[in-house]
Formats: sequence, structure tokens, C-alpha cells
Amino acid sequence: MQKKATAPANVTRRKRESRAGKAKAQAPAPVEAVAAAFAPMEEEAGAEPTNPLDLLLPYQKRLVFDKSRFVAACFARQTGKSFSVACRVAGRMIAIPGLTVVIAAPSGRQSNESLDKVKDWLRAFSVAWADEVEDLRDIEADLYAKSIKMKNGSRCIAVPGKPSTVRGFSGDIWLDEFAFFEQPQETWKAILPTITNSMRGGKKTVMITSTPNGRGVRGVRFYKIMMGETKGAWSRHLVPLKSAIAEGLPTDYQELADLMDDAVAQAQELDCEFLDDTSELLSYELIAGATSPDATSVAAPEIYAPGSGRDIRLGIDFGRTNDPTVCWMFERVGDVCYTREVLVLKNCPTPAQEEILRSRIRVARRVCFDYTGPGIGMGDHLVHEFGEWNPGKHEFGKIELCTFTVAFKRDIFPKLRRAFEAPVRVRIPAGEDIREDLHAMQQLIKNGEYTYSAPHTSEGHSDRCTALALAWRAAADAVCTDMPIPVDRASAWDLPQPVSREIMNRPF
Repeated sequence: MQKKATAPANVTRRKRESRAGKAKAQAPAPVEAVAAAFAPMEEEAGAEPTNPLDLLLPYQKRLVFDKSRFVAACFARQTGKSFSVACRVAGRMIAIPGLTVVIAAPSGRQSNESLDKVKDWLRAFSVAWADEVEDLRDIEADLYAKSIKMKNGSRCIAVPGKPSTVRGFSGDIWLDEFAFFEQPQETWKAILPTITNSMRGGKKTVMITSTPNGRGVRGVRFYKIMMGETKGAWSRHLVPLKSAIAEGLPTDYQELADLMDDAVAQAQELDCEFLDDTSELLSYELIAGATSPDATSVAAPEIYAPGSGRDIRLGIDFGRTNDPTVCWMFERVGDVCYTREVLVLKNCPTPAQEEILRSRIRVARRVCFDYTGPGIGMGDHLVHEFGEWNPGKHEFGKIELCTFTVAFKRDIFPKLRRAFEAPVRVRIPAGEDIREDLHAMQQLIKNGEYTYSAPHTSEGHSDRCTALALAWRAAADAVCTDMPIPVDRASAWDLPQPVSREIMNRPF
């Protein structure tokens, strides 16, 4: 076997020493070396290194170089709030040897993400650090604090924003997304002694950043700080998304607002508005109180049996592409409504949806149908087949066409909440998807006016909650007993038999 041709040992040694000498003289970081190797030829000559601080937009620079001791910043989402404060933290750690900075956020994950941004800035400034993990088991079980430490003795520690975890540290404080802390008042009280004690590390700075979270409960202290209603020399930075765009942020406001499709989120997270109040329509406690093993999410076959005599009521929230269609089926038994089915149709063509829903409507006594947007066309089809329920027009068919105006929302959602309060008059099945969907519906109060909205997620827009509210309207509203039981003109043979007037007239 032939051996590879090799250069003489002395030549190889000289080449190796030459390369080592050049490496010592240039000593580029590995990333810089790779970037230089792949850079276009015309950019290599005369290229000046970019100052990382040039990345900051004007409103970000005002925050980074704010010399105030107490700084509060309310930035819209995706405008570089954490990016800017992390730059400020990194700069102070470099400039002040031995400085300790504590980052606290609503969760340990969020605190670590903020710490990662500090690392990014130190990396940009070509500053080395060592990663550390501090054991906080003496404070809370199974809890750790991640931290970094520089050669000049400065360190940055990331902890969950809880009173027990912030207590005891002495140094600069950065409370990120402070308005969303579980216990913002108690956490604030826990860090006050470390801020005011100048004997340990000199004067400390406090940086509080967040998007708004209303004017009450968790968000009240941040709201008062931003509005100048608290004592202390706070330097405040308020940057709605439109203001950031005006100063160079390359973002399309309307595109983001359309994708968000959420009045609450848009007001708070894009426009930095402090709403009068935001609260869930149905708390977890109310939902748990209505959850029953006697309720089901899949209908039993006997529901559709001809002549069953069951009093079935439906609420249908119609969707097509962005949101699913949800059909919530109640069986009214005495003065309680039991859920018999929660039908969710995702990405289902409209003709197929109509056929699936028709079998439910045939056995139902009353149906409240979402007659908004894409639901208008199907609503017209269903009314033509089953008749419209509109006593004001002396129409007593099955289908009530419901247009979701602000006034209509104010009518159905408070009534739904009352049905969950004692004495509980609804029974719902267990399930995380149902629980989280119901809990996501929010009551939004702004300038004394209120409405209802829910965040848009991959699962929908609280469509189950909307269908449930419609079903409760179909079940709870008075039924005119002087009129005959509505008959399905297409297939009267499979309707349930009339229920007694006593049940129909039972007050809700």
C-alpha cells in the first residue's frame, strides 16, 4: 500500500509556527473567523466593525442611557423592551466591577430568557463570563437560580418573581413583566430592603418593565408608577407600537393587529392602554363547580331516537377556516341543563357542516345560531328548512339567528355566568380543552364601557364558550306555550314527542 506524500518535518513545523503566529496576532473569535471567511469580497476591504450600540433605535437608546436610579418602561410587544434593558444591564456590569443584578419575571423560564438577552449583549461587547447555577432549595423546593459571573466580579442572577426568591439578594433589580407577577405587591415589599440598603454594594437601581395588565389587582402598582401616582423619582418610558414604528421599528401595525384579532390584546399589548379592568368571565372555581360526570362531550345514540321526548337545546358558533364550528347540546331536565355533546368541526367544508348539524337540529326544540360573518349564509339555509324563532315577528320556528353585536354579548355572557353561580344550573363535562376555552373568555372594561373578548389561539377564539352561551340562551329563554311544538318540515317523523307544559314553563 502506498503511503501519502508528506512535506519535510522542518517545512511542516515552519508552516505550523507561521500559522500560530498569525493566529496570535489576529486572535479572531471562531464566529468572527467564519463570518469573515464567508463575507463577499467587496465587503472585506475597508470594512469597519459595527458598534453594537448602533443597533438601538432612538426610543431604545433613551432607555439604555437613562441615568435615573428608578426606571419604569411600558413598551408594546416586540418593540425591544427586554432587548434594551438587557443592554443597560450588560453595560452596568462592565462599567461597575462587583455589581450584582437580579432579574425577576413571572416565571423562571421568562427570567432565564431575559438573562439570555444579557448574555447576547455581553457577547456583542466581547466580554467573557462563566455560567453558574445557584441552589435555592433552602428557599423553595426544586428551585434553582441561573446566573453568570464576569472576571471583574459582576454577576447577573435570574430568579422567578416571587417574594421568597427575590428576598436576600442585594444589587440592581430588574422586574420584567412586573404587572403579571402572581404577587406583585408582596414581591415589591420583599425587595425594598435590598434596594434601600446602600451599605451593601452602594446605591442600587431599579428597572421595572411590563406591558399593561389593567388598573387593578396585579397591574395596579405598575399602572400607578407609569401614571405618576406613586412616590419616588421614577423616570418613565411609554412606547406604544405606533410610536416605535415612527422611530424606525420595521413593523406593520395593521398587519399585526389583524393577525392578533383580539381587542383586549391589541389595546394592552400594542397600544399600551391601561384598561379599567380585565377579568375572566368564568373562573376555574366556577367551572369546577359545574363539572359533572353526568355531562358528556359525545352524544349517546339514544339522543337521536324518534319519540324520545328529550328536551334538546343547541348553541351553534359557526366557523370555517380560522375558527372551528362548535355545537353545544344541552338536555333540559327540570331546571338544570346537562351537556350531552360538545361537537367541534375543524376545517370542515360548509356543505358537510350543514349536513352534520342538520341531524342535531332535527331533534332540538330550540337552536341559537351565530348569524355573524360566514354564518349568515348557512343561517339562511337553516331557517328556510326549520323555521325562524323570532316572537317579535310572530315567527316560532326552531332557529334564532343571533348577530354578535356588543349589546348581544352584554346580554348572553353575564347570563351564562349567573348559570354557573349557586345554585348551579348547568352541567358540563370534564376536559382540559373545555376548561381552558371557557376560562379564556374575558370581560374587558374600558372608559366605563364593557364588552367580552378572548385571545385568538390555534384552538380558536373561545368558540366553546360562545356556543355554550348560545345554548344557555336557547334553554333559558321563555318558551311560548300557546304555539304548537315546532315541526321540522323536512323530516317530521323523527322529532321527539312534545314535553309537558310544566317542564316548558319551569322558571330559569
